Amino acid sequence: MRKIILVFVTTLFIFSCKQTPSAKNYFKKYDETAEIEQQQTHENKRMQFKLLQSKYSDLNEQFQPFEEELSKFSEKEYNQLKPLILEKNIPAIQQSISTKKLTYEKLTLFYLYRIRKFESDSTHYLNAIIALNPNVLKEARAKDKEVKEVGAFSLNGIPILIKDNIDAAGMVTTAGAVALQNNSTDKDTFIVTKLKDAGALILGKVNLSEWAYFFCEGCPLGYSAIGGQTLNPYGRKVFETGGSSSGSGVSIAANYAAAAVGTETAGSITSPSSQNSLVGLKPTIGVLSRSGIVPISSTLDTPGPMTKSIVDTAILYEAMLGKDEKDAASLKIEGFNPKALLEENYNIKEKRIGALKPLLKDTIYRASIEKLREAGAEIIEITPPEISFDGFITLLNIDMKYDLPKYLSTYGNKNLTVKKVEDVVSFNEKDSIKRAPYGQQLFEGIVKDTTSLAQLEIVKDSLAFNGKKFLQDLEAQNLDVILSINNYHSGIAAVAKYPTLTVPMGYKKSGEPVSLTFIGKPFTEKELLQLGYVFEQLTKARKLPADYQ
Repeated sequence: MRKIILVFVTTLFIFSCKQTPSAKNYFKKYDETAEIEQQQTHENKRMQFKLLQSKYSDLNEQFQPFEEELSKFSEKEYNQLKPLILEKNIPAIQQSISTKKLTYEKLTLFYLYRIRKFESDSTHYLNAIIALNPNVLKEARAKDKEVKEVGAFSLNGIPILIKDNIDAAGMVTTAGAVALQNNSTDKDTFIVTKLKDAGALILGKVNLSEWAYFFCEGCPLGYSAIGGQTLNPYGRKVFETGGSSSGSGVSIAANYAAAAVGTETAGSITSPSSQNSLVGLKPTIGVLSRSGIVPISSTLDTPGPMTKSIVDTAILYEAMLGKDEKDAASLKIEGFNPKALLEENYNIKEKRIGALKPLLKDTIYRASIEKLREAGAEIIEITPPEISFDGFITLLNIDMKYDLPKYLSTYGNKNLTVKKVEDVVSFNEKDSIKRAPYGQQLFEGIVKDTTSLAQLEIVKDSLAFNGKKFLQDLEAQNLDVILSINNYHSGIAAVAKYPTLTVPMGYKKSGEPVSLTFIGKPFTEKELLQLGYVFEQLTKARKLPADYQ
């Protein structure tokens, strides 16, 4: 009897060892001391990191709900699906679905497997993911069972990632801050509701620069206490990720989902889109709802799509459109059709494009301008006037002083102990080494700022005047757009309340991505996307990061 028991136990042990490791065995902390020490020689002080790995998040917990399904999904199947998914736009993915080459469940499993594959590897992880939707596979299977015709431009069944300052039912919204680590909600924001109405699957939440990069001064882009240090797939620990929608940019560059949603106050979509060779649209304020999003500034904040192509940006943008009664700035936009937009007979020969003379010394920018000129566009070289940008920090300070308490009281979990900026500062001071290793200088500045609301209105008017003055040639010379590089002029466009679109235009000799940014008049998103599409087709500049094939 004893021998039988021994044989049984031995067999059980051998059998269990042959099983696919459970999710809890994939993500392991390691000693990063040598990496951090080496990072101190980086020429960019913002990249002299103090830490890489999060001291709060554990992706093992996030992957636990998918353990059984992923144990049946092999590396072979993953590689077989690559040609159908990797770098493919939404219409191409929907085509594979309609021809039965792919299912929404397999599509979702592919992304989950890919995230786990790279994020569990200490030489490849990007710290892009904060949380996963535990029901996403169940939702994908439900999409597969639906009997309905799905168009190529549909979001139905498409996994989308959202920045972790956007509320989504059944998930926590942290803004990367320990103070909000228990900020769970049972309601979707307006834009998440619109995405779900369009059939999209919310795959999860992505990392960001903590408090949308209005927290610590001179600290690394892409760092948050909850998510750790986000890294750029085109050069881990070499190139900046851009901020504050760092995880949105990094995750889509690495093909962790079909598309992502970011948010911007001044450059937080254009910056990470540029740094990660993506298309990013920062729309006119009010076009997309901000309710249920952790704010910086009700004056300047907006969400926006971040994708690998113009067509995907147009699809995601259309899905989020709608007037939200809970957002005072929200507007109703009608007649936007992504398919029609890209199929229209768009004549670039009728377009007047402003090229900024000071930027023409940049060889990639100059070559991009020439491509548009050769395509027939009229190029007008302009030199914008000098302007004052005084008061910008004051605007953000006072808006956040009032807007954050409104979010916390209206949308925040009722058990949160923090109710205003001062509370967050006090909370972090209790364990600043872990909660705010780079300091919280900007939050402390908010507390100290005594600007009145009457004075704030004067600041807003001055900034708006100066922003429009810098971009005056849009009106004075009847330009369709002004072209910039990356997020060089995103702050100016923000205070003027003009939309921006960034599109990949190439790579520096170092391999760092660089993008062309289109600045247009208010409510010209359609025209920006059409012109961006022409440029995208002329250049086809985007390349998949070499280490994330």
